[in-house]
Amino acid sequence: MADQQKTNRADEGGGAALAPVRKAKTNPKRKPPQPLPPWNVLLHNDPKNTLEHVVVSIVELTPLDKDAATERTQEAHKTGVSLLLTTHKERAELYKDQFESKSLTVTIEPAE
Repeated sequence: MADQQKTNRADEGGGAALAPVRKAKTNPKRKPPQPLPPWNVLLHNDPKNTLEHVVVSIVELTPLDKDAATERTQEAHKTGVSLLLTTHKERAELYKDQFESKSLTVTIEPAE
C-alpha cells in the first residue's frame, strides 16, 4: 500500500508520478445456456390395463387433456406404441417412473 501511495504522489522534483500498470482482467467467455437434448416418452400397449385406466393415468401425469390422452391410448392399442410427449431426459425418466407406478409400460429414447 505504501508503494502504491508513493507512485501516486508527485515526486519531490515536481514531475508527475506514473500510476502502476495493471493488467486488464480477462473474463472467461461463457457460452449461453443450451437447451437440453429432447427425449421421447413412448407408451406401449399391454393386455392387462383397461383403456380407461390408461387415459386417466395420462391425464393425471401429463399436461395432455382427455382427448389427446384418448388418441394416444388408441394409437398404442392399435399399433403397439404411441408417442406421449417429448421433454428433457430427467423429466422423461420421471414420467417413466410415474407410469410404471400405475402399472403402465412406458419407455424413453432420445428424440431424433
